[in-house]
Amino acid sequence: MGLARIIAILLLVAGTASLVMGSFSYTKDKTVLKLGSLEISAKEKEQVNLPVWLGVGAIAVGGLLLVFGRR
Repeated sequence: MGLARIIAILLLVAGTASLVMGSFSYTKDKTVLKLGSLEISAKEKEQVNLPVWLGVGAIAVGGLLLVFGRR
């Protein structure tokens, strides 16, 4: 299996996952207050929305690469 075919399959999977999920979230630690050795931190939940064109574009590029990558 060539490198172009592997990348094409990864793009197809990532594009499909992007369309199905629509967004993802993650948690990050943030230092709220620091006084000497005392440190107060909080966890913030962030959400990232993935645009539809990103998923469609990844699927299109992956499909084209899968078809024309053999040559």
